Amino acid sequence: MTGLINYVSCGALWLGLAVKTPDLIRHRHDPYLRAICAVLGLAGVCFLLGAAPTVGAVNRLSGVPNLAAPLTYASITAYSAASQVLIVHWRGGPRVRRVVRRWVVAYAVVLVGIAVMFALGSAPVERRTDLDTYYATTPFIAEMIVLYLLGHLTAVTVTTVSSLCWAREVSGRLRAGLVLLGTGSLCNAGYSVTKLVAVVARWCGRDWSRLGTTVSPAAAGLGALLTSVGILVPLAGPRLTQWRRSRRAYARLEPLERELDGVLTRHALRLPRPRWASPTTRLMWRQTSIHNALGYLDATFDHALYERVHAAALDAGGDKEQAEAAAWAAVIRA
Repeated sequence: MTGLINYVSCGALWLGLAVKTPDLIRHRHDPYLRAICAVLGLAGVCFLLGAAPTVGAVNRLSGVPNLAAPLTYASITAYSAASQVLIVHWRGGPRVRRVVRRWVVAYAVVLVGIAVMFALGSAPVERRTDLDTYYATTPFIAEMIVLYLLGHLTAVTVTTVSSLCWAREVSGRLRAGLVLLGTGSLCNAGYSVTKLVAVVARWCGRDWSRLGTTVSPAAAGLGALLTSVGILVPLAGPRLTQWRRSRRAYARLEPLERELDGVLTRHALRLPRPRWASPTTRLMWRQTSIHNALGYLDATFDHALYERVHAAALDAGGDKEQAEAAAWAAVIRA
């Protein structure tokens, strides 16, 4: 069970990344999409590197005790920067690039600080799960720990406040996504707060390391799930709406396709049915089959019957589309 929360959280985040990757490939120059994918990808890296088995593997392969710690802290810092960039792009405005640059520079300084503090400090005893509290009083290592925690807490606090405030001004799926994102960021704040409380307790001579080894991972795992869902809900909404409309249209066209089945079968006009296809693809398949049948009938149908029914429908008060539909129905039945 060691590291299970981390690996499950990583999987959930990277699943969200996989959903957005096709959009990123099509619109690779969209800074908003790049920020979303960076948040999901880096958050997954944080959980992957923070898992105890991964920590042990990194330390063993590198030959440097606790090297996994600054790598994990660096990934958390990079995630914090990406989340701020995402918030800036969400807000928009004339100074987006300038604000993004400021956040990136600020967290780049934090990254440099983490590297310098680890290089100056001494952490010879490997600690896979409680390094924060074990080295909370060690010169330079303690500063490194506090630096990354404050950087992370700043990012998730800004994200929480921005998301929940904006959620009050919008509605629908966007509001639901923002509420989930804000709640997830609040859970992530719980990660930093509990870690900081455990560190401060260590400074005061108390051992509250269980806060950092049990409560913090649980808060971070829940936050990861809510954050990934919150990011994807507004983005997946239009696609789900399109799929729902495609399903309805697909079902409405079934009687017409069934009526044309004889023509489609006799003249091999029906394309192979797609398997494991989206509702939109299945709708296109049915529409193509119907168009093929109607195209064949267009060259062979009874034009006189079509004109009579069409004229009768118009005389009865129907519009042009209704008249054409009635005329085609009569021809198909004939």
